[in-house]
This record gives sequence, structure tokens and C-alpha cells, in this order.
Amino acid sequence: MSQWANIKAIAFDLDGTLIDSVPDLAAATNATLAECNLPQVSDALVRSWVGNGAQVLMQRALSFASEKPENSAELQAQLEQVMPRFMHYYGEHLQQHSLLYPHVLKTLKQLTQAGYQLAIVTNKPYRFTVPLLTAFGLDGLFSEVLGGDSLAKMKPDPMPLQHLLQQWQLDTTQLLMVGDSKNDILAAKAANVMSIGLTYGYNYGEDIGLSNPDAVCEHFSDIGKYLQSQ
Repeated sequence: MSQWANIKAIAFDLDGTLIDSVPDLAAATNATLAECNLPQVSDALVRSWVGNGAQVLMQRALSFASEKPENSAELQAQLEQVMPRFMHYYGEHLQQHSLLYPHVLKTLKQLTQAGYQLAIVTNKPYRFTVPLLTAFGLDGLFSEVLGGDSLAKMKPDPMPLQHLLQQWQLDTTQLLMVGDSKNDILAAKAANVMSIGLTYGYNYGEDIGLSNPDAVCEHFSDIGKYLQSQ
């Protein structure tokens, strides 16, 4: 029997996997930088900074725009001051420009109908995750939603996936992690669960295949086909 036949539950990343959220993240980043009288940054740069949570995104943006080292005391103090502003701007415009990737809703519904239990495991703050899922009509499809601040640690730490294993009383062979970033694949490997890497999202400009997921898919709909073909 194929190892894929054991899968009973699937954990999905959010940004770069289900939703292209960079346009709104970039808008919030630039609004925050403008308040600091710092130059604007491109969507492409923001795309390369997404994946480690809101604070790290803004830290990278401040460092780039101000030409100060990310870990300098001056930049850290500035970061502490501006984060509430970033959170405000992003919270006001969660879905102004963001888009659902092709075939996401249809594929998620098919997986649910096929009997898979679904979860969101994202590094995005929980307060933004649920409204975004609701805005795109995805909220009813997931049994568990974990934001970057839901537990003590976030991806690439395995804690969120270990939480799901415990919560759903699953063996490690029964959970699959699907994401676009090496953080997703590293978390899966650390939790000893299977993973699928998506090629179209945000992965710091790196080929997701370099992280050695168990499978690589170019399109979201390929996930369902892959599971069904095993």
C-alpha cells in the first residue's frame, strides 16, 4: 500500500499557498514606511520577505528601507514602535487586493468530500487569518486554524503540526503538510510527517524542490490528483 494511502488529515499554509496576499501586505508595509519617512518597497521585495510572520516581514522592510542591520538596537526600537501601525493598516485592508489562487476552493471542497480533515497552519497572526478565510469563503472547510501566535512556536518549528497530531489523535503517517515555503517543509520533516511543496508561492526566491518535500506540485489542484492517484 502506498504511503499516501495512510493520509487522513491535511494541514495547509495560507499565504502563498491558498491566497496571494502580497499586494495587501505590501500596501500595509509601504503605508508604515511612509509614516517613518522611509522609501517605498516593491511587491517583489515583500514577496521575498513573507513567511516568518508579520514582525519579521516589517523588520526586513525597515532594514532594507533604512539601510540599518536587522538586529541593530536602533532598528529593533523602531520596529517596536511601528508594529501597531502595520497591524492597523493590514487589518483595515486584508482583502483589498489579495486573491485566491486558482482551483483552491474547488480542490478544498473535493478533499473535504473525500473525507480528509483539514487545518490551517500559518505564521500569519491569528487575528488576520480567520477574517481572511471568511472573506474568501474558506472558513467552513477547516476543523482547526492555527495562526503564528496561536502556540508558543511557529513554523519551521514542528509544534503546530505536533499539536494537530495530538489534537486529532493521528499517527505521523496520517498527516500531510502542504505549503509553498521551506518553513512548511522543515516543519513537516521535524514533525516526521509527509509534505507537498507548491512551486508558485513565496519561498525567498528558492526552488521549493531544494527543501526535498515528498512531492512537488505546480498547481493547487494537483494535490487532489496526486492523493487520488496513489
